[in-house]
Amino acid sequence: MSTAVKDNATLWLIIWTANNVGVTLLNKAAFATLDFHYPFFLSFVHMACNYAGSQFIFWSIGQQGRKLPSSSTSSSSSSSSGLQRLVGTIVRKENIPRSGHVLILAFSVIFSLNIAIGNVSLQHVSVNFNQVMRSLVPAITIWMGVCMGKPTSTKRVMAVVPVVCGVAMSCFGDMSFSRLGFIYTCCCVWLAASKVVASGEMLTGNLRLHPIIVSSYFVEI
Repeated sequence: MSTAVKDNATLWLIIWTANNVGVTLLNKAAFATLDFHYPFFLSFVHMACNYAGSQFIFWSIGQQGRKLPSSSTSSSSSSSSGLQRLVGTIVRKENIPRSGHVLILAFSVIFSLNIAIGNVSLQHVSVNFNQVMRSLVPAITIWMGVCMGKPTSTKRVMAVVPVVCGVAMSCFGDMSFSRLGFIYTCCCVWLAASKVVASGEMLTGNLRLHPIIVSSYFVEI
């Protein structure tokens, strides 16, 4: 793996972690301090932002391919080129098999339910409890992979233990939750693990779709 690819992977991991924690805190703040009682509308806003972001990336990269005078588009071209280096080469596949469409549809349903139920659960549980439960996602993902017949190394399994323990210790504090919130959170964790498995099939399986392409497909559905 090249240094550039490693740097991009590290950058995207940092961005993903910051977004994950930030969205959770903002959602909880909306429910707790603003007296907002519309979790499904909030989920709609999330999906709309996903769609707008993917379309913006398509538009930005498309601008790079247009033949315009260099004097007027040098800054725009440089920006688009930098964006393309960051996200990589995006190629839309025209002939996706029926099984691929079924997988995309299943992923879309799982992704949407994960966001919706996750937002509902935040009305009934604390952020600390939510994060501790979500730390179980890697372990459940590995278990799902084993059930699907995918090989899993012992090192990977052992690596999950300190992750779960570390999150539990760092989030120790307000662990309040209701019975309904516990059920919602368990469903959310299960959906999150299913989402990881499904996205892995689309990104590294037979389809090998670009993450931005995957995002544009499921938000349209």
